[in-house]
Amino acid sequence: MSAIGRQGAGGTWQIDGNRVSFWVRVRPRSSPEGLEWTASNELCLRIGAAPVEGQANEACVRLLAKFLRLPQGSVAIAVGHKSRKKLIRIDGPSAEETIERLCAVTGKR
Repeated sequence: MSAIGRQGAGGTWQIDGNRVSFWVRVRPRSSPEGLEWTASNELCLRIGAAPVEGQANEACVRLLAKFLRLPQGSVAIAVGHKSRKKLIRIDGPSAEETIERLCAVTGKR
């Protein structure tokens, strides 16, 4: 299967079968926690955890899984383990459903 890029809802999704990949900017030590689009059309994940000893990465996976109603094993950080900008990979029931859930969480269609 080859990856397909798709522009939508302010971002670019890379789709490969049921897998969706996208870039997200993480803002640690934020309250309230949430997922939103910035004015520059960048997906931003606000987490309460500090960026030490993998706590922020664990919080990213946990929150995205919660927002998307998926098991944590379906969410992975592919690139950016030590950076605020991360490439996230989601293995969901279908790529379309994952993108729809992301759009519903962020309030952007």
